[in-house]
Amino acid sequence: MILLGMIGTQEIIFILIIILVLFGAKKIPELMRGLGKGVKEFKDGMNGLDAEKDTEKKAQEQKTQEQKTSSEN
Repeated sequence: MILLGMIGTQEIIFILIIILVLFGAKKIPELMRGLGKGVKEFKDGMNGLDAEKDTEKKAQEQKTQEQKTSSEN
């Protein structure tokens, strides 16, 4: 983390300009969207939340709701 103390505003602006030139203005939002999804998946993985588990949980809740609804009628 000591490296962050050595990077100044000018260096950050220079890096951003290089990224803009390399990828172009149209591609950057797609890259950031992909990066955000990757970070979200990483956090979910760290919390032990898999997409399969989440899907199974939602399906189970739906079945429970349907059973409650059908038993009330």
